[in-house]
Amino acid sequence: MRYVLAHDLGTSGNKATLYSEEGAQVASATVGYPTRYFNGTWAEQEPEQWWHAVCDSTRALLAQARVAPAEIAAVALSGQMMGCTPVDRGGRALRPSILYCDQRATREAADLLERIALRDFYAICGHRADASYPLAKLMWLRAHEPDVFRRTHKTLCAKDYINFRLTGALATDFSDASGTNAFDLNRFAWSAELLALANIDGALFPDAVGSTTVIGEVTREAAEATGLAAGTPVAAGGGDGSAAGVGVGCVRPGTAYNCLGSSSWIALTVEKPIVDAQMRTMNWAHCVPGYLHPSGTMQTAGSSFKWLAEQLCGAEAEAARAGGDTAYARIDAAVAGVPPGANGLLFLPYMLGERTPWWSTDARGAFIGLSLASTRADMMRAVMEGVALNLGLIAEIFRAHVPVDALTVIGGGARSAVWRQILADACGCPVRTLTSQAEATSMGAAVIAGVACGLFKDFDVVGRFVGVDRTVEPCAANAALYWRRRALLERAYAGLKDVYADLAREC
Repeated sequence: MRYVLAHDLGTSGNKATLYSEEGAQVASATVGYPTRYFNGTWAEQEPEQWWHAVCDSTRALLAQARVAPAEIAAVALSGQMMGCTPVDRGGRALRPSILYCDQRATREAADLLERIALRDFYAICGHRADASYPLAKLMWLRAHEPDVFRRTHKTLCAKDYINFRLTGALATDFSDASGTNAFDLNRFAWSAELLALANIDGALFPDAVGSTTVIGEVTREAAEATGLAAGTPVAAGGGDGSAAGVGVGCVRPGTAYNCLGSSSWIALTVEKPIVDAQMRTMNWAHCVPGYLHPSGTMQTAGSSFKWLAEQLCGAEAEAARAGGDTAYARIDAAVAGVPPGANGLLFLPYMLGERTPWWSTDARGAFIGLSLASTRADMMRAVMEGVALNLGLIAEIFRAHVPVDALTVIGGGARSAVWRQILADACGCPVRTLTSQAEATSMGAAVIAGVACGLFKDFDVVGRFVGVDRTVEPCAANAALYWRRRALLERAYAGLKDVYADLAREC
């Protein structure tokens, strides 16, 4: 028996998971690390803490699994995307990593758009210019930390830094490269034009290769730190979003999935970029060679639901403590008793601004249609429906280009049977759940590792790892209702747009 080791280097910690070549999960171990949030919109992590988490989780996993290190055929990482980790010529981190959610480079992103039309920028890299991306972050470093910038040899994403610590190789994969604002998705190469606009030397970005490229082997030093066998192949791996696409089986054109977590997105597998005329969606390189992974992302899906639970559902939480179940189960039961349409209540799920479809930092949440007859259960259902309606808008954007015939849903929200039905009705297509939905990202990395070392023939092997658990079909009457509600959601946002802007100016 041979094994593959997957690391999922997330925002809150690293999860190491060992899979057999038959697709069975053998063992897993998670080690966390902190994030420093400060200055309002800044967020950083220490790369050395990533490395310690990888070492500690690997050793814990090997002890738990009782597998000889030499039996591990390959290692691959998935990781948080869009971070900026400047390293010197020796690969040493020069400062804490600036995370994807950090917004300090807003001025620099705006500067880019003074030199190129947004539509032209989007046509090259598949993304809007934004402070979230490493290109603007490098511009910020040059302006505000010139000594660090001067000593920077490369900027790395999170998983690329760990790959360097494992192998000594400085590289990235196409999926992470496509999340930098500096990569030409039409040519699968660093964009000379975008780099020139930013006045950034392209040499600061590492070589970009396919996710299944073996970039090196575990060094003797890394073997001593992790417990792995020296010489174990290490694949380039992938960004967490694209790796999750592999893990849910979205590996061929015509497949789509939805992650219904704190934020939520719909992503597809296609052969050519989806160029939205209003630039509402984004394009990424897929971990599967030759394909792209366009997505539309909303900011606050599960987090809107969490807000509701924490602020308005104390009675359900108290009853759950007494009854031995969960507040979310109680909320589900209450929502199931409310008819579709939430008795005339509409919720706009824009609690932290919105990306797709509005791209507005000012947008905020709103209940519309409240009356003296409105109940807490109506509000609960309205929140679930508002999130699903916005996801329905994203699905329709993609349907202008390709079919979206079914959605595989993962994430915490997928555990709710009520929400799954609402999603199927609002998106007008069957919604499927998986047998191992919580492991999608690590399973994607495991498949990448197996394909990279030749243990697996191709990405279709993901069927060994996961299967469809259940399918929810849309109800035609509910779908017709939600089609009308989706139009109302659009009109409501348009009507409140100026109000949002005025409120933002007063805060």
